[in-house]
This record gives sequence, structure tokens and C-alpha cells, in this order.
Amino acid sequence: MFYSNYYLGMNLVWWLAWMVVMFWIFATRYDVPGQRKKKDSVMTILQQRYATEQMTTEEYKERKRVLEIDLAVMQANNTVKK
Repeated sequence: MFYSNYYLGMNLVWWLAWMVVMFWIFATRYDVPGQRKKKDSVMTILQQRYATEQMTTEEYKERKRVLEIDLAVMQANNTVKK
């Protein structure tokens, strides 16, 4: 039996509905509830706090220096393990 309004077992309306759903899932670029977001780096947080004047220039420079030292140590450890 052949039905003229069926395409591979599904009505054309269902194919269109699936296409819209797939487009929405894969092509939209906005925040979806429950979606994992990339965390801010420690340096970015430090810069934001300095920009909003939550710390003085001396505090910022000291914390930045400590973070850069820690980053250099971590990078050195990663290159040794490889």
C-alpha cells in the first residue's frame, strides 16, 4: 500500500517539526537553562575586581604577581610530566 502524503513512514509535518527542533538545538546561540558555561579564569576575576575598585593597586599587583608565579610553576610541572 502506498500513501501519497507519507514520506519514509512519517508525515511531512513531522519531518518539518523534527527539522525545526534540530535547528533549535544545534544552531541557536543563546543561553539555554541548565547549559554549562565556561568559568571565568582567576586572572579575569582579579581584573574585574580591580576594575570595580574592590581592591587597591598594590593589592592588585601583589595578587597578579602571585598568580603569574603559580601559573609558571603549573606550566613547568605540566611540561615535566609529558
